[in-house]
Amino acid sequence: MLSPSDDRTRFRSGQPELDFFFHQFAGQNQFKHHIGTTYVAVDGGLVLGYVTVSPAHIERDHLDEAERKRLPLYPLPVLRVARLAVAESQQGGGVGRALLRLVFDLAIRMSSEFGCIGVLVDAKPEAERYYASCGFVRLDAVTGEALSQPVPMFIAINRLLLAAKGR
Repeated sequence: MLSPSDDRTRFRSGQPELDFFFHQFAGQNQFKHHIGTTYVAVDGGLVLGYVTVSPAHIERDHLDEAERKRLPLYPLPVLRVARLAVAESQQGGGVGRALLRLVFDLAIRMSSEFGCIGVLVDAKPEAERYYASCGFVRLDAVTGEALSQPVPMFIAINRLLLAAKGR
């Protein structure tokens, strides 16, 4: 978990908006506002990547039909991936997947402690394939002018529980 002593200033992912969030807001959001928690992968004092999560909810109607049938009509608890970034020097090395495994473990724990039906992410269009390779599925169709907008993606807790048993 991010600590106040972590050096966030040297982190560079190649995505200026993700770097800016990490440098300026990750600490505030966690330590002052309590609206998200950031987990970091650190080696020798250098941050290799981070993921910020927060509890959220999803409306049942946004899920695919198979999921929808078994769930109640009210808003359902999920764990939201708010930001995920890996240092440029570490991209492709498994840091992002390790951070997502941590998120999946948090969601499993959350499901047993107070409820969680899965993990939600609003993927940038260029990251959609990456999240799909990690098991996420699209929630809404993207059309025309919305192509530059985030793509809501979801992975169900049942799938995470099955994967955890196979580890």
